[in-house]
Amino acid sequence: NVHYHRPERMLLHDCLTAIRNGTTIDQVHDQRFSNSHFGLRRLDELAHRFRDHPECLDRTVEIAQQCTFDLSELRYEYPEEIAPKGMTLTEHLRRLTWEGAKQRWPGGVPQRVIELLRHEMELITELRYEAYFLTVWDMVRFARSKNILCQGRGSAANSTVCYCLGITNVDPSQTELLFERFISRERNEAPDIDVDFEHQRREEVLQYLYEKYGRDRAGMTASVTTYRNKSAIREVGKTLGLSADLIDALSKMAGPHFVREASLPRMADCGLDPESSTGKRFIYLIENLVGFPRHLSQHVGGMVMSAGRLCEMSVIENAAMPGRTVIQWDKDDLEELGILKVDVLALGMLSALHRCFDLVSNHYGDAWSLATLLPDDTPTYDMICRADTMGVFQIESRAQMSMLPRLRPRCYYDLVIEVAIVRPGPIQGDMVHPYLRARENPAAAIYPNEAIRDVLKRTLGVPIFQEQAMRLAVVAAGFTPGEADQLRRAMAAWRRPGVIDQFRNKLLEGMKQNGLTGKFADQVFNQIRGFGEYGFPESHAASFALLVYASCFLKCHYPAAFCCALLNSQPMGFYAPAQLIRDARDHGVAVRPADINESDWESKLVPDPNRKEPMIRLGLNTIRGLSVEAANRALAARQNGGPFTDIADLCRRGSLSQAVVDVLAGADALACLAGDRRAAIWQSLAQENQPGNAPLLESVDDDEALPDQLVPMSSLEEVYADYDTTGISLKGHPMGFVRGELEKKRCVTASQLPSLRDGRHVRVAGLVLMRQRPSTAKGITFVTLEDETGSINLVLFPKVWDRFYRITKTSNAWLVDGKLENREGVIHVIVGRVTDLAGEVEGLTLRTRDFR
Repeated sequence: NVHYHRPERMLLHDCLTAIRNGTTIDQVHDQRFSNSHFGLRRLDELAHRFRDHPECLDRTVEIAQQCTFDLSELRYEYPEEIAPKGMTLTEHLRRLTWEGAKQRWPGGVPQRVIELLRHEMELITELRYEAYFLTVWDMVRFARSKNILCQGRGSAANSTVCYCLGITNVDPSQTELLFERFISRERNEAPDIDVDFEHQRREEVLQYLYEKYGRDRAGMTASVTTYRNKSAIREVGKTLGLSADLIDALSKMAGPHFVREASLPRMADCGLDPESSTGKRFIYLIENLVGFPRHLSQHVGGMVMSAGRLCEMSVIENAAMPGRTVIQWDKDDLEELGILKVDVLALGMLSALHRCFDLVSNHYGDAWSLATLLPDDTPTYDMICRADTMGVFQIESRAQMSMLPRLRPRCYYDLVIEVAIVRPGPIQGDMVHPYLRARENPAAAIYPNEAIRDVLKRTLGVPIFQEQAMRLAVVAAGFTPGEADQLRRAMAAWRRPGVIDQFRNKLLEGMKQNGLTGKFADQVFNQIRGFGEYGFPESHAASFALLVYASCFLKCHYPAAFCCALLNSQPMGFYAPAQLIRDARDHGVAVRPADINESDWESKLVPDPNRKEPMIRLGLNTIRGLSVEAANRALAARQNGGPFTDIADLCRRGSLSQAVVDVLAGADALACLAGDRRAAIWQSLAQENQPGNAPLLESVDDDEALPDQLVPMSSLEEVYADYDTTGISLKGHPMGFVRGELEKKRCVTASQLPSLRDGRHVRVAGLVLMRQRPSTAKGITFVTLEDETGSINLVLFPKVWDRFYRITKTSNAWLVDGKLENREGVIHVIVGRVTDLAGEVEGLTLRTRDFR
């Protein structure tokens, strides 16, 4: 009857029991144990307990010694029915591969590609992975037959076979591929092909796999969700009986990690004494619960298919979502057992690109696809160099935007480097600044010999990609490709003493034999170590760069269609819809609010009588609290009977309840029927149509029925109401209403910052849009503010963040004093002081996006 391994874990067990029962520790008497003797005992303790019946213990030990099952006894077999009758898997894969090669190179397959294909096919056949490649090919074939945009990425893009099968779009003749990064004899591990699908249509692909293989042979991989700092604080707080407001305060003040020295003062500030009995129990439980398994969930996309029944190999269960089965093992378990999984992933940008292609075709008559976009488009690269990339794929983050004016991409391969260089691996390996210096003066790049020049010449002497780091080990130290990949994997555990010593010695000795200096060898070793855990393969960067260019091309030439596609593909991306709309308006796109007589469920493009470009009409889906079913009833009634004439007509024809009408009125979607928001809200009170209920008021059909004191909302009230109901306001910005007071405090606006000199003191104010603290930033927090003229990028060093912790963590409106950095078109404010402005925008509903 063991429930914990040590007696002192009894309190944690009681806490988990209380969490499971939704009560407090003091109230789970029936489920609690009477003492702490329900842990593991040593063999001598058990011998003493069973001293009167020693044969019981002897027999138990005897049985335990006979329980010798090992997981390696499980035998996984991949389904093989994918090949046509009369044809082996190898024959089918070869035929599809060479047919695909002829389609990729209609003028003749290059000799280098032919050699690559023969090498890959030999290794795939030797390791018996044909069925795996064919299954992924079949999945991609199905998606394209249903007009679902998809693209393979990750290490699979190192495979020429994957390119010929249409799984990836990275041309092997344009990149330096390393197939052993994907599959190698030495590693003897299952390959891992990641395929991205439109995130709003991925379920169709999953259900195709379930239907094809059956739910008894196909299942989603599981993922073990563990307690993090905030979830542990909330759960423990409830079990200790803390008040809801105290739990909320503690959670808001918590960082991503529980550090005792930093957390104790914050606990005291919130009203919980760390030295009290409750405080000590709280701290003990938090420290022990963080990282503890919380529940079993589904992996983001890992899918396993087998030749036989999955239940003969693993425990399976029905998922919460209909039509899904889940294997109770996570991806690490599968890798240990050599079980092949296919990652059926969802990517929001593919949804947005597909929608944008359709909008451009319908409204501009231009038919584009990922394969037909104009290459090396000058206006597109000009936009990228200005860091005008809000909403595009990958290069829209603060760090990427800061890098763009310095790297100044002018071709596709520059985008490949841009995607990869702003990553923890290159940053930790000290590769970013050397590359930028080499880019300014390419002639200064130094190559110890010609073999190393061949590896690094495309990146000016600096290894940017994992494949380069691995090839360095091959050409500089004599590693085989498989050994180079083993080295890369060992570097991921470089903090564990002894794990990489054998590789380090082999690397240094191999370089010494090739006449390379110890300094260069140490540099190569440190760079590979940086790649070990965070590196970015060139194949992955190349796959992403295709989507980067496509999204930038569409944003540059079709800003209205691009913004509309992004809005209809939410949730996705780095920015909220309000910021995307603001950026589109800054690019000359007209945007109109949601309207019950003009809008559809999704946003759409409509002709603009004042300009050539179409304008965006926001959809009803931007209204918070409006259900799809209610909106569809109204839209069907409008389509069948024409526009609504008044609110009563809307309720009658659309069969809408008073609550739904109230939501529409509050979002100002009924202005066309009532004149203004407040009048619409008043009239909605008269439209109660639930069965058996009398109207709250007599029907209000004209303005004369409105009370005399019912005056329209002020501009400030309108903006606040917009933020509350949709998170978007086309009427104004909250900071614009307090600009007069801010000017008295000598605050400058976001639009004024580019004209100010570098290094001067500035004072700015705005709403907090997002907070970021990357793992490589050494505790620095990046915050984006927004005022009525644009966005402001802030940099907060740890001392400043901690000094103003309560404000920086909980307030969504700041006044900031700091030093302006205005260099190479990149503008930041180095924060020295933060003042809370929440009182200035009291009552404003604002949702920030925080990334860790």
